[in-house]
Amino acid sequence: MDMLPPSDVLVRYGGNMPRYTSYPTAAQFDASVGAAEADAWLRAVPAGTPVSLYLHVPFCDVLCLFCGCNSSVVRDADLRAAYAGLLIDELHRVAARLGAGRPVRHVQWGGGTPTTLPPESMRAVMETIYRLFAVEADAEIAIELDPRFLPDDYPPLLGALGFNRASLGVQDLDPAVQAASGRVQSLEQTEDCVRRVRAAGIRSVNVDLIYGLPYQTVDGAGDTALTVAEVLRPERLAVFGYAHVPWKQKRQALLPEAALPPPVERLAQRARIDEALRLSGYSAVGLDHYARPDDALCLAAAAGTLRRNFQGYTVDPAPVLVGVGASAISNFPQGMTQNVPANAFYARAMETMPDSLPAVRGVCRTGDDRLRGEVIERLMCDLQVDPAAIGARHGASTTWFDGAWPALRQAEKDGLVVMDGPVVRVTEKGRPFLRNIASVFDAHHVPAGVKRHAGAL
Repeated sequence: MDMLPPSDVLVRYGGNMPRYTSYPTAAQFDASVGAAEADAWLRAVPAGTPVSLYLHVPFCDVLCLFCGCNSSVVRDADLRAAYAGLLIDELHRVAARLGAGRPVRHVQWGGGTPTTLPPESMRAVMETIYRLFAVEADAEIAIELDPRFLPDDYPPLLGALGFNRASLGVQDLDPAVQAASGRVQSLEQTEDCVRRVRAAGIRSVNVDLIYGLPYQTVDGAGDTALTVAEVLRPERLAVFGYAHVPWKQKRQALLPEAALPPPVERLAQRARIDEALRLSGYSAVGLDHYARPDDALCLAAAAGTLRRNFQGYTVDPAPVLVGVGASAISNFPQGMTQNVPANAFYARAMETMPDSLPAVRGVCRTGDDRLRGEVIERLMCDLQVDPAAIGARHGASTTWFDGAWPALRQAEKDGLVVMDGPVVRVTEKGRPFLRNIASVFDAHHVPAGVKRHAGAL
């Protein structure tokens, strides 16, 4: 705790802040961009250019109270199977606009819980992908799992379908934290899940941890991280600060808000997790990821080729990410689009507009957005950036980021960055404040007190 920043620094860098998984962020999406832009941008992808696919399944068996994802409990197997049919339909629409045999670099299934789809539905969707696209031999094919609800026949199916990475949530192992958060999951359940996944041939396992949950303590967070590292031995970990946004996610209002740790306690939990994972042989990557030193994520970070998208940090180099399913977001050089969020309305849009795409909102990127987006991504990935050099590549004036200097000088005074001419280098002390540092280059960032995002710390 004595290594934590003083109180004035915590106040200065408090407030709400985007996660910067895109730029502009989703807060800038509106209905002026939609199906027409998605159609045009798909058709404009140059022939032979690889793309990546993200498929969203908005179903869970039980809702975790802390979750901010678009998901709901749907127990009807027929409805789940029908949703898979919609994914197949949308994949056909996407492929028709991209052209036959488009190379695919990554396939990511998220949610919700993708394995809530009946096994035969999962097989049908994946076979459709293999039939419509040219999935590259070394493509990463990943899926999010819930260890509490993983049918016995699912891991062998995933192995047979070519999945090679699985991500599963642990959050915290303390029973009191689990009970308050609506996520009761024993270490034994998680161990069994990892064992079955590895036995099916899935070689890479990612574990998600969360700090800042109700009743969570510094010692408890550290013990969870150490146990996960030493017992489960995942290849990667993602360590997220709980994002409390009850004005957006009503389920979060059910959490005991008085038991949420304050910012100084959250930072202490983060520091203890960081210490445990580093001592266990993991390297820190970007803001909140960890990986074994020989993992592709660490190698990309060292090479300066790490990327950041809506799923977090990635080694995916594809310039286009196509989102499929309710609420899924697509990312193009020209901008971003998002599908109809609610499952029922997504299904209706697919039925009533059979010749269209289900995108209903988004944002167009300006030249300034592309410049700032590159600066923010490099800062978030490399923990250093030369905004002058990037600006020169974009044809911007040498003064384009003059407005950032006061905040950068303050961050340097606070020990969060080191300035080497125009080059900004984030210190280890500054790593937890990376989003704050990135925000000085964000032309869309709103004033403090406007509730669009979760707390920065």
